[in-house]
Amino acid sequence: MEFSYATALTHSASHVMKMHRQNVEFLIQKYDVYPGQPILLMRLFDKDGMIQRELARKIGVQPATLTVMINRMAKSGLVERKADERDQRISRVYLTDKGRMATKHVKEVLRVIEEHCFIGFSEEEKDVLRGLLDRMHSNLQAFYLQNTQPTSELHKASFLEK
Repeated sequence: MEFSYATALTHSASHVMKMHRQNVEFLIQKYDVYPGQPILLMRLFDKDGMIQRELARKIGVQPATLTVMINRMAKSGLVERKADERDQRISRVYLTDKGRMATKHVKEVLRVIEEHCFIGFSEEEKDVLRGLLDRMHSNLQAFYLQNTQPTSELHKASFLEK
């Protein structure tokens, strides 16, 4: 059977995630929170005062990307940088009071969207979906690790060459 992107399950999944992202972005903007920032807020809410390198690793972005995010969030008054008490060369990132309040609102937005996303789903159906998504993630992670090795056949394939 020939591949058709229009009927591919991954295409359907991307549409779901796009709609999820649109809803989140629309509902969080009134709290001065913008795309990409909710995960940073959540990480700091769970463990305030992380160093930037650790924070970048935890949210899966490059340190330079995180610096841009933090600068924007600092301008909005959501976070602040403070020098480490023991090593002044190290900068730690903390939520401000405004940032903590915004995080609480963002968490509520995410809860409401999650609830609406799964209207009509049983707990069993959600558990099955979670398991399927975890398997897809593992499959894609293994595929990535296997094929990003310089010795892999796919890495050498002409359609991946620049």
